[in-house]
Amino acid sequence: MDNLTVLGTGVLGSQIIFQAAYRGKIVTAYDLDDEILARLPARWDYLRGRYLADLPDVTAESLDAAVARIRTSSDLTSALRDADLVIEAVPEVLEIKRETWAKVGAAAPQRTIFATNSSTLLPSDIADATGRPEKFLALHFANEIWRNNTGEVMGHAGTSPDAFEAVAAFAEEIGMVAIRLKKEQPGYILNSLLVPLLNAAAQLYVRGVADPETVDLTWRRATGAPVGPFQIFDIIGMETPYNLGIHSDDPEMRRFAEILKRDFIDQGRLGIGVGKGFYDWS
Repeated sequence: MDNLTVLGTGVLGSQIIFQAAYRGKIVTAYDLDDEILARLPARWDYLRGRYLADLPDVTAESLDAAVARIRTSSDLTSALRDADLVIEAVPEVLEIKRETWAKVGAAAPQRTIFATNSSTLLPSDIADATGRPEKFLALHFANEIWRNNTGEVMGHAGTSPDAFEAVAAFAEEIGMVAIRLKKEQPGYILNSLLVPLLNAAAQLYVRGVADPETVDLTWRRATGAPVGPFQIFDIIGMETPYNLGIHSDDPEMRRFAEILKRDFIDQGRLGIGVGKGFYDWS
């Protein structure tokens, strides 16, 4: 699958676009309007710097070639025209994802395979909205995918084995370690382990038990982990934990989401991608 369309150009969507293009894929980046897409060159410049700093064999020429393989579109039909694979990275809200996939299913070529990068929703929550559930599954990436290069492949009961293996092969082609899940699991493997840690940190913060720096210091020193949970929030970016928290049944997680909105998102402190979140990364 050489032609990829990515729906959504936020923190993780832009990483998927850049990584796939870096590994030789032709990528169409789709988002809702041209104003959003006009900000992508700055994102590519940021990722260039990260690739050069973090990966030993990267050259400026290879990064230039990656950017040249990316086109942008705010027209969904045009964006899907040549797609062998569509990866969706839109906000983590079930209604938004189902509405998006209904439009994609009506417009994409019949050969196209569909994958969601949803962090928490199951493929079976969304599959019927596509109109071709047998070609729908999840391909979940860890943040900073050029370094944390796992691709969790998770189908639902109706996913065809051919589609499952095609997506696993694609993940390997773009430099991921393909993690094949044998059955549906909310949060996959990674987030089944990570989300309880982040939720516990958020609750400590909301309850006033400790500030983010103290929570992170405790986790790093006691476990040997390279980063603490609030550093991880900055890496993820504020929008995904906000969307998850504001729809939570837990009042403390809704309170945490309100804090993220007021003190971080509304102040432009979106995380490491813009240089500020819980920490100043500049």
